Amino acid sequence: MQSDRIVPQPPVSRPGDEESDSVWGFRDTAFEIIDGSVVKLSGDRYELAGQDLPDLLGWVRDAIHPDVRADNLNPSRYPPPIPKARLQKAFIEEIGSFLNDGQISDDPHLRLRRGHGQTQEEMYRLKYDRLARIPDLVVFPARDEDVEALVGAARNHDVCLIPYGGGTNVSNALSCREREDRMIVSVDMSRMNRILWIDPQNHMACIQAGAVGRNIAEQLAEHGFTMGHEPDSIEFSTLGGWIATHASGMKKNRYGNIEDLVLDVTVVTARGTLARPTVSPRESVGIGDARRWIFGSEGGLGIVTQAVVRIFPLPEAQEYGSIIFPSLENGVAFLYELTRTAKPPASVRLVDNMQFQLSQTLKPRSVGLKKLKSAFEKWFVVKVKGFDPQAMTACTLVFEGSRAQVAAEQDSVYRIAKRHNGMKGGAENGRRGYQLTYGIAYLRDWILKHYLLAESFETSAAWSDALAVCNNVKQRLREEHSKRKLPGKPFISCRVTQVYPTGVCIYFYFAYYFKGVDNPSEVFSEMEHAARDEVLKSGGSLSHHHGIGKIRQDFLPRVFSPGMMDWQLQIKKAADPSNVFGAGNQGFEET
Repeated sequence: MQSDRIVPQPPVSRPGDEESDSVWGFRDTAFEIIDGSVVKLSGDRYELAGQDLPDLLGWVRDAIHPDVRADNLNPSRYPPPIPKARLQKAFIEEIGSFLNDGQISDDPHLRLRRGHGQTQEEMYRLKYDRLARIPDLVVFPARDEDVEALVGAARNHDVCLIPYGGGTNVSNALSCREREDRMIVSVDMSRMNRILWIDPQNHMACIQAGAVGRNIAEQLAEHGFTMGHEPDSIEFSTLGGWIATHASGMKKNRYGNIEDLVLDVTVVTARGTLARPTVSPRESVGIGDARRWIFGSEGGLGIVTQAVVRIFPLPEAQEYGSIIFPSLENGVAFLYELTRTAKPPASVRLVDNMQFQLSQTLKPRSVGLKKLKSAFEKWFVVKVKGFDPQAMTACTLVFEGSRAQVAAEQDSVYRIAKRHNGMKGGAENGRRGYQLTYGIAYLRDWILKHYLLAESFETSAAWSDALAVCNNVKQRLREEHSKRKLPGKPFISCRVTQVYPTGVCIYFYFAYYFKGVDNPSEVFSEMEHAARDEVLKSGGSLSHHHGIGKIRQDFLPRVFSPGMMDWQLQIKKAADPSNVFGAGNQGFEET
């Protein structure tokens, strides 16, 4: 049976989609304070944009520090001093034989952007300090052959290569080691951004590694398909990055994690290209399956150039939903029963009380009937149902599938929720919860201007440990904040973002007010390190999907046996004996 493949056109850049060099996201989008007390999100690409948020600033003052004001600013000093490029003439001459001038740049600002990800440490240094080492050159390959020749040239001239996708990582994976004496070249994959083909009969697509998530989703949808992989960073992260970090998405219940979606991968290594001519539904081919080595490799073994992935027909129906619970304990008990007695919807996310309160402040100003409706709903939940505003939590839901599947899932979900004192919160609140995912990502850069440092980190834990991980990490952070006598109150929150038969993924959010604090970013990193220590002590994993990079590599001996640590180093030595891919993530620099 012959399969007719579809070859989509290359994605087209749209006016206004330019990304910021100094903060998260699009250049036209940022939070700002209007008239001293009302917060707005600029631009028009998000539902939240342009709306008055009259409660946000007051809540931040009450929850963290009263001096968070429009006139209490910590202005950014971006750009920082940019280190001089260390250029190797012989290498540049060789790559000039197969790359054109537009594919090679030592522009300082291009180098700077490719020298960091999105950790609080990197963003603080970018605005108020300096990055001691950044790439010396940026190259833009356009074909697999370009990447192969580039790796060969790096091997010939002892040059260090660091792959670059969307720059969204939060593990310091892109930061350059200060002691790296070799020339560092950032391999920007943005020109390898196409869906090469779609196979509608066999439900597969071949996609280049530099393709950005939002473009993948839009182009597949034009032909009636979805990959279903939707991390919170989908607007900017790339397929290659998802593979390299072993990523997960918010709809993994229906579509799977990245390892469930990738059928084959092409990788250029220092010892040659790993590729195969065909893709089968499943194979037993020994240890030569490149996928097993490349998932989570974080640029340390080679450069992913393309992958064949599973795709799915667009769902017939999509519905949002939400549930309010009296406590986090009620919500977790609901999630546990959901995984035991029903099929979880495409996405289910439970936020704790602190995050629930924050979400309420991100609602636009209500007027007229909407204001009356909002007041009635609050009265009903608190006075009639008896929910404590300082304890209640919320769960947001996305149902996808056939109309019959969606209806069946909704029936079972709400029936189970009722057994755990859950109350329907409505489809509108569920939809808003998911739309806010993208707007909230801009909050951290806004509050940094007002002396607030913030970061998220994640873990996974068995059901039996989940609540202990949540409670113990929060308590540890409160203690760390208190013993340093830091100003104000710490913001500490968590949410459950993915569920499995054996446990959950838990996201933590932490922020503190740092005006008057010496070395505030280092202090934050110390507390974050303590929080990860507590995660491991309480039974959590080192990471669920953010990866290791450099920020977590010191913890590896606590989760890997000595034999596993040596195994990892031996793999690196065998695959990349001269350390061409020298970002130094996961301790690979020990080679």
